[in-house]
Formats: sequence, structure tokens, C-alpha cells
Amino acid sequence: MPSTPSSYRETLDYLYSRLPMFQKVGSAAFKYDLSNIAQFCDLLGNPQDQYPSIHIAGTNGKGSSSHMLAAILQAAGYKVGLYTSPHLKSFTERIKVNGQEIAKAQVVKFVQANQARIESKLPSFFEITVAMAFQHFAQEKVDIAVIEVGLGGRLDATNIITPEVGLITNISYDHQQFLGDTLELIAGEKAGIMKPNIPIVIGERQPETTAVFEQKSQEVQASLFFAQDDYAAQWVDVARGTIQINHQQKALLPPFEMSLKGGYQEKNVAGVLKVIELLQQKESAKIPWDIRKEHIVEGLKDAANLTQLKGRWQILQQSPFTVCDTAHNEAGLSQVIAQLKHLTYQQLHIVLGTVNDKKLDKILPLFPSEATYYFCAPKIPRALTADKLQAQASQYNLRGEVFASVNQAYQQAQTQASAEDVVFVGGSTFVVAEIEGL
Repeated sequence: MPSTPSSYRETLDYLYSRLPMFQKVGSAAFKYDLSNIAQFCDLLGNPQDQYPSIHIAGTNGKGSSSHMLAAILQAAGYKVGLYTSPHLKSFTERIKVNGQEIAKAQVVKFVQANQARIESKLPSFFEITVAMAFQHFAQEKVDIAVIEVGLGGRLDATNIITPEVGLITNISYDHQQFLGDTLELIAGEKAGIMKPNIPIVIGERQPETTAVFEQKSQEVQASLFFAQDDYAAQWVDVARGTIQINHQQKALLPPFEMSLKGGYQEKNVAGVLKVIELLQQKESAKIPWDIRKEHIVEGLKDAANLTQLKGRWQILQQSPFTVCDTAHNEAGLSQVIAQLKHLTYQQLHIVLGTVNDKKLDKILPLFPSEATYYFCAPKIPRALTADKLQAQASQYNLRGEVFASVNQAYQQAQTQASAEDVVFVGGSTFVVAEIEGL
């Protein structure tokens, strides 16, 4: 057995080198059943069963929705665990209680205490982080945990929980090599989080996926709700982030300014509010849920601060106006690029990088040909090299230079941009993660 790590750095090195990590190596890290995580958590005493939870899946919007739900619950006075992935800057971002990241010492302690089990079971990197989160939330005695699915749903390591309510945000194309190459197949994998007698919310009605969700909910006898049937969130001023929320076509709340300002957030809000409504109706919960309108407003106004969310239409500076976003698939990027078109500028500068398993023929046509591009690659094995990205982009009349790192590309964009220009950084979560000072 390898030597026991004694410091935080040694612990991370052990986890990264010993266990397969999807973000770095791709398919080699993907597990095709839940037995490993179930057995590992059983050895821990099944901490995931010691508190209520909310389970969130979807192609886009699940991270933002997770943070908004956690923020609303925090605003209502509850102690809230939040598990999300991947992280941007620090491993500890994945596991938070009321916005406070797990202590580095706790990460070390968990690995030291469980190293023999890790060596015996050889779980994936993701399975270990999920188990670590479950135990941390139990030790912290959270009132509730918001758990974001990593990939898919049916076979995701988080899917051993029995939540109070589930949410599936939307379905679009991503990770087709695991989830299928049609929206119906992808929806089937996401629908795998449905469980008997647990209400499930679908954030968006989509013609290709509605029947899939209806059939699965009937199979497992889960109450199914489409959030858009009851709630509608509309931007009053998308630039300022001012939103109007209606319930059954009547104003629920006066317009207010959201902290998460991406134009796509209006789609996520409906699902979040339906989950809150169903949570309040749950009789099986260990504690009563008292979540009022003022808590919803406070949570949505201050979600980024309450949960320390980064990378979702995050404004980095005003002159030149610089924004980054972690959107990385066709549906997500189309929303982000649509919002870029709402901005006023003389020239648009785009710092762009991606990973090597994305379907560029679906992504690159979305980008404007009149922008100036700065091609780069994040420092992970799955990265698509900057010169290959440049070559592919040129087929769609996207022109620009190649840079040796994300930050070289970013700095050059800042140097070339005038005060009246706009700089956008994106294409991959891992590109955004490398921005200095984020």
C-alpha cells in the first residue's frame, strides 16, 4: 500500500495519481454501476441517510440551480450542505456547509482514516469525493444537503441517496459517449435519479423528452411536476439581472436583482421554486420547512455570496468589460453567446479553449465570426491543443492567434482590447478555472 499522506498537498497528489479522475482522463474514470460507492458508504455507516437531501441532475443549469436552492435554504436559516463538481480553483470548493468549504485538514483526515478501504475498493476520484461529502455533512449535522449529479444520473455515484425531492433542469447534448446520442436516451439516463414516491421536478418541457420522464415516473410511481406549468421567470433587465417571477400567471414577487446574471438563469429559477414548494409540502421530512417569500428573494439576490459560486456569467472587470462563463456544450454556449449579443461594444475578444471530446461541429458555428479569437488549452490531459482548435475554428471563419496558456491568451486579450470593447473567456470549465485572480 502507498505511504499514508500527511499533508493536504500529499493527500491531493495521492487522490489525483491513485484514483481515475474523469475531468483529467475521461472515460477511464467512469464506473458503470453503483456497487462500489454503495459498499464504500456502507463501511462509513451510510452517512447519506442521516439528513434530508435534494438531488439535482440535468445537462445545463444543475450547478446554478444547486447554488440557488442552497442560498434560499440558507436565507431561511437552515444549515445547508452543498456538493457540486467539478471545482474551479480548489478541491475543497466541492464540499461546503453554508458556503464554507470543507477544511483541508478534514480532507487529509478522511483519506488517512479510509486509505485501506480506498486501496481495497479502488473507487474513482469522484466516488471518493462523494463519500467524503456525505460524511462531512453528517458530521456537521446539516439540516439538509443539496447534491448535484456529476454525470448523467442513473449510474452517477450520488444516486445512492433517497432525497426529499429531485430536480432535472434540462436535457441537451453532452457526454454522448456515456449517455447516448439522442435527447431521448440522454433523458433516460437523467431520469435514473427518479425513485419511488419521491416527487421529481422537470425544469423545462422539451418535446423530445417529456414522454421519457412521464413513462419513468409512472414506472417508479414518482409524482412528476413540470416547473414551467406553474412558474415563469422573465428578465426585466438582463444586463442588470433584474427578474420578474410569476406563479400561475400572477406576480409572485416584485422585480428584484439576481446575483446570478446569466440570461439562461430565468430557465433555472422556475425549477428551483417548484422544488422549494414541494419541499414545504413534504410530511416525511425530519424538520418542518418554513421558507417564505422574503427568503426566496434574499437567497436569489445574494446566491453567489451565500454559496461562493464562481464562473457563471461572472463579471471580472468593467473596462474593458470582461466576463467568463463555464458553459461548455451546445445548449449552454448558445445561451451565453446570445447574451453577449445584448452587450454594446466596438470589438468582441474571445479567449477560447475546450476539451478533446466535444463535438466542435456543433459548438464552433455558434460563435461570431467578427470576433477576435485567442486560442488556448487548459492544463489537463483531456484538453484539445490550441493549434488544433485554431485549425478547426478556421473552418467556420473564426480567426485568431494561438497561445501557450490560458493566462497568456487572457492577458493578450486585455492588452489588445480598448475600453469600449468586450472580452469573453470560456469554452470549458477548465479554461475559466485557470484565470488568475478569479
